Parts: sequence; C-alpha cells; structure tokens
Amino acid sequence: MEHELKVNMNEYLPLRDVVFNTLRQAILKGELEPGERLMEIQLADRLGVSRTPIREAIRKLELEGLVLMIPRKGAEVAKISEKSLRDVLEVRRSLEELAIELACQRMTEDDINALEAAQAAFKTAVNAGDAMNIAETDEHYHDIIYNGTGNNRLVQILNNLREQMYRYRLEYIKDADKRQILVVEHEHILKALHHRHVAEAKTAIREHIDNQEITVSRNIKEQR
Repeated sequence: MEHELKVNMNEYLPLRDVVFNTLRQAILKGELEPGERLMEIQLADRLGVSRTPIREAIRKLELEGLVLMIPRKGAEVAKISEKSLRDVLEVRRSLEELAIELACQRMTEDDINALEAAQAAFKTAVNAGDAMNIAETDEHYHDIIYNGTGNNRLVQILNNLREQMYRYRLEYIKDADKRQILVVEHEHILKALHHRHVAEAKTAIREHIDNQEITVSRNIKEQR
C-alpha cells in the first residue's frame, strides 16, 4: 500500500534539505517500510520535485544508515538490525534512568498532573488502536518526564535519540498484544514518580525498555 508522502515546505531550508527531511521522517515513521525500494522517478513524482534533490537525499540517508545501496538493484530502505536496536537502547536505558532520577526530585505537582493527563490520552489511543496515535501519545508521556528533569542538555540528547527510536517504537506498537502491558508499565512509572520513589521509578523504566528490546528483537528475527 502506498502511503501519501507530504512535503513540509520550510521557507528557510533549501529544497534538497526539505526532501531529505521528508524522506527521513517517512522512513523513521515506517511510511517507507524496511526493504522497500526507493525509485528516484517515482519519488520525484510523488513529492512533485525533480530527481536531483531525491538523489542527494538518498545519498545522505545512506550515510545515516537508513538506506542501503544494493548492487544492480539500487536504493532500498535499510532493514532494522538487532545491532542498531541494541546500540540505541543501551544508550536510551542509561539516559532514561538518569532522567527518571532527576524527574523524581524535580517534577512539580503540575508536571505530575500533566503526566496523568498524558497517561489518560495514551490509554484512549491504545483502546482506539491507531498505531501512529499510540506512538505519538507514548512519546508525549515520556516528553513530560524528560522536561520534568529541568536539564535542557539531557532533553536535547534524548530528543535526538528519540528520532532514532521511531522505527523501533512503531515496530513494538504494531504488536497489539503488548499494548496493555505498555499501559501498565506507564502506570508503574507514574506511581513511582508521584511518590518520589527513585529506586522504584528506575526499576520500572528499566523493565519498560527491556520488554521493548525483547519484543522488537523477536520481531526482527521472525521477519528474517
């Protein structure tokens, strides 16, 4: 099924950067799927641009490891590898533990209330079953915790890492059986933050990420 690709024109960016950002987001969010071939002419038509910025974008995406050049076949979206999943999650696990520890100490009552509201929105999304909406409400939930640390540098690093997490998050959320477990894990994290229990909060966030790694690794193996 062909997804509609939307170009978000930005008057401050050259066209090649706009095309690159559009294709990058489409890959990260799974709109262009792992293993899908990237045909320059077809993409140029879909985005209403010439082939030159498409070619430049594909070259940059190859450098980022999101695109593979296959001899005699051309470009295709790189498949998610266990190694890249593990690399990202090792870093995320460590940073999330730091974030949750700081959030336990620094989150205000307003922050906790906002987290409760985010959890309610996440539950609603899970019950409705739209994967993209579940991913976005999940992200918003974690954002409130990150911002609750009051550490701008940490938030910046986690946001950068989050872009690389999109593909894994969607891969996880595709597994409908796991969605209720996510809700329960979020509740545990919320409760620990509410009571300022640092050790409990760190254990809860670690379990949350470990479960994600186990599930996505299994999915990757099955796809092979």
